[in-house]
Amino acid sequence: MVHNNCTTKKRSFKHLSSYERGEIYALLKEGRSIRYIAKKLNRSPSTISREIKRGTTTQLRSDLSSYTSYFPETGQAVYEKNRSNCGAKFKAAKAEDFLKYAENKILHEKWSPDAVVGYCKKDPSWNNKTIVCTKTLYNYIDRGLLKVKNIDLPLKLRLKPRCHFSN
Repeated sequence: MVHNNCTTKKRSFKHLSSYERGEIYALLKEGRSIRYIAKKLNRSPSTISREIKRGTTTQLRSDLSSYTSYFPETGQAVYEKNRSNCGAKFKAAKAEDFLKYAENKILHEKWSPDAVVGYCKKDPSWNNKTIVCTKTLYNYIDRGLLKVKNIDLPLKLRLKPRCHFSN
């Protein structure tokens, strides 16, 4: 059965822009309701309410009485601070012992990064310590986070990339 009069609309789930925060500020100054602002911006009233809560700060008047007011700059700053806490954290700080051990094995004993990771995973003395995977170890080497360079690795520079010839 085909539904010609579909009433559902696609959700976009996009973050508020600084321009939209400015619009919220202007509409609040006019004394508009949260629902009116939400309709005007095509957003959920909950989104507008949370944004107002996020950007509201307490101010002092000249007679030292306090009042609360919404500022779009505050909302944007809190949003950016919260966004900086998102995502996977950097493992290098937790795996510092392993990275020093890997540097030593690669530079002085000519081990490959894969051999170091494999050995540490099997060695019971590394069970309670943080170990990064082989791919992460190669990424750290490529970014220059370790003293190891690509020239120190046994296979990385010896293998040439394939040449593709077009007919």
